[in-house]
Amino acid sequence: MDDDPASSPDPSSRDPLPRHHNGHNQPNGPSVHLSEVIGAVSFALDLTEGQPPGHCLRSCLIGMRLASSFNLGRQERSDLYYTLLLKDAGCSSNAARLWELYGTDDRLVKSDFKTVDSQRLLPLARFVFRHAGTGEPLTKKLKRVLFLSRFGDTLATELIQTRCERGAEIARHLGFGKTVSEGIFSLDEHWNGKGRPQGLSGHKIPFGSRVALLAQVIDVFHHLGGPEQALSEVVQRKGIWFDPELVNAFLKFSSDPEFWGSLKEEGLQERVQKLEPEEILLSLDSDLIDRISEVFARIIDAKSPYTHDHSRRVAHYGEHLGQSMGLSGSATQWIRRGALLHDLGKLGISNAILDKPGKLEPGEWAEMRKHSLYTEEILRRIRIFSHLSKIAGNHHEKLDGTGYPHQLSEEEILLETRVITTADIFDALTAARPYRGPLPYDKAIEIMEREVGLAIDDKCFKALKEYHPDWPPSS
Repeated sequence: MDDDPASSPDPSSRDPLPRHHNGHNQPNGPSVHLSEVIGAVSFALDLTEGQPPGHCLRSCLIGMRLASSFNLGRQERSDLYYTLLLKDAGCSSNAARLWELYGTDDRLVKSDFKTVDSQRLLPLARFVFRHAGTGEPLTKKLKRVLFLSRFGDTLATELIQTRCERGAEIARHLGFGKTVSEGIFSLDEHWNGKGRPQGLSGHKIPFGSRVALLAQVIDVFHHLGGPEQALSEVVQRKGIWFDPELVNAFLKFSSDPEFWGSLKEEGLQERVQKLEPEEILLSLDSDLIDRISEVFARIIDAKSPYTHDHSRRVAHYGEHLGQSMGLSGSATQWIRRGALLHDLGKLGISNAILDKPGKLEPGEWAEMRKHSLYTEEILRRIRIFSHLSKIAGNHHEKLDGTGYPHQLSEEEILLETRVITTADIFDALTAARPYRGPLPYDKAIEIMEREVGLAIDDKCFKALKEYHPDWPPSS
């Protein structure tokens, strides 16, 4: 919640997602492709990495083309496919730390770092000097530069390890096996053994990691300077960053205009979905979508220390409010899913804004408010989630028509959204924020009462007050 008027189980113990393969044993009722869900949410990961929309999808397309030169079995292709789609699953976990270290937009730091050959000292030093303390007084900037120069190697390992561990954990939560989780964990290892976090070299690096790193760099430099720049960068790092055999595979189709044309944004998600080695359908009427929503809530909440467990708490409050209001089980289920994903768009907001200890400037507020629209746009990419996109994306609309992003009227705001809004405001008030500590229950209720009929639905507020004995939720 932005308009503030004032321990998890071991993921390896989770059962894998039940799946329906190749059109057999298809689930009853509505269903969704796993690749469609992950592909759509990958756009949020692109925002967090400061990459153009579709980066993860293009990396998947490039990686699968690279792999076509090798004699991979069906399971190997499937593991590679999901490694590529989920390569950035842990990207939100080091965003706050990057902002703390550099004092500037973490998305810009992430984006620009992907263009730097970190094994070359001069380009790395230039990167640090250009990005550390942007806009700060020279003395403060120099302090950051000196600190990063002195402890840079240790800090880089820390940042990458955090990202890799969280990404591998997310893959396990989604039910993927060792090959996918290890492929994500070792994404930043280099062929010559000078990568991170473990310094693996050669064929000790998982095949999926080798493919994903090369595919990622190809996409980054293709976006910057076209096929020629991508080819030049890959050849320059052959045998240093990249597996020479994979580079040779790339060279065989690097002059194919049809390949480069396949990376265009129009129809990209559909092209990537067609590459899915085995058709995996998830049934909407099971707990699978809830599991996926839980996993991506973890990614969202990892973006900032001030949002730790926020989405899951809002889901907890929202679910109980819906039940106490006598809503149907189906409506309550959609409230929970919408609450878990309502801040999905915050993955595209800089931690310089999310974690700012003072008042936001008008331009920063304008940027912050984009997160609701991002949430709506990302969820709309999943066809059967069109309803959920409205429930989750409109949680900052107000009954008096002054909310955002669409300035909806009272009649246009769904009841499920009103429940999420109430739960969101309550959690924002009773949780710590960069500019204040958590407010006690009675104070939060007092503040919220002033917003009844304006931002808060009176029936939802009444249910919240009656729900007091169950507050706070267990972690």
